[in-house]
Amino acid sequence: MERFTPDYPEMIVPVGHVEPVPRRIRGYAGNVPVFDTVRARYVWLWPGYPQYCVPREDIREGALLDEGRTMALRVGRARRHTLRLGSLTRPGAAWEWADDVPGVAGCVSFRWEAIDAWFEEDEQVFVHPRSPCTRVDALRSGRGVRVMLDGAVLADAPSSVMVLETGLPTRYYLDRVYIDWTRIQPTDTVTSCPYKGNTSGYWSVTTDTATYPDLAWAYDFPTRQVAPIAGLVAFYNERVDLYLDGHLLPRPPPSPEPYGSSSTASDLHTPSRFGISAPWGTGAVQRWPRRWRGRSPDLLRRCPGLQAGEEARTEAGYPYRLQHGR
Repeated sequence: MERFTPDYPEMIVPVGHVEPVPRRIRGYAGNVPVFDTVRARYVWLWPGYPQYCVPREDIREGALLDEGRTMALRVGRARRHTLRLGSLTRPGAAWEWADDVPGVAGCVSFRWEAIDAWFEEDEQVFVHPRSPCTRVDALRSGRGVRVMLDGAVLADAPSSVMVLETGLPTRYYLDRVYIDWTRIQPTDTVTSCPYKGNTSGYWSVTTDTATYPDLAWAYDFPTRQVAPIAGLVAFYNERVDLYLDGHLLPRPPPSPEPYGSSSTASDLHTPSRFGISAPWGTGAVQRWPRRWRGRSPDLLRRCPGLQAGEEARTEAGYPYRLQHGR
């Protein structure tokens, strides 16, 4: 197998980088507005995507309760806060940046899942903020794509829609008529992506040798930015033999195989959260159940590792939380 050399642009934004957000940002919890700002800032705590930072003055008065704990995050110190709205209480929901943190002093960042609904202008945003430095293109291509595994042909298509996303391998979405459905079985897995939407299907693959879970997926109703992939099916390049115009492509390094199920943040208000580490990261990785609703595994490539036992990073939602169930 040819050694994999990335043939796509890598993430280039350094940790600690701060930029203004040229959009109105609003957040709601328990159907109550928590903040409403046109002065938000982006801060990158890891290369893959930024966090919003909201000026304290634009947050609902009395909504945050200082827990008296200081967290040492990658870009500086912050004070941990509980979100309290009447009977709704969410410990560790936010952290206020210290006065000596450049660019975000006096601002507050929230764990994504501590806020029930996020809005950029009047459009809801899911999973995490969309990075202004990430580009996602869906391009029709007349280059043939063949997908094989254990010597079995899973798909043989004369064309595809290529999804090119900053920091990720190119994904090849294929018309269903070119797939051998006798080897494919549906699963209950559902994932979400801030750029593509929610998946409508995942499939396992059975060859004469073994069964491979969740090897293919589809977005029947993707976001408008990638509308050409609607109803098409993609396979993980990392886990199959993919030929483009007859040339076998080297497999990218696999997304992490999570294990375990513990979390150092025991007070998370939503159940069954799991920290994830990307291939180049350090520290522990943790397993989610097979049936889950969470971030697309592609997103695991956008962040550095989660150190086992680093409570401050975990409390800050660093880098991911996945929610069990559908």
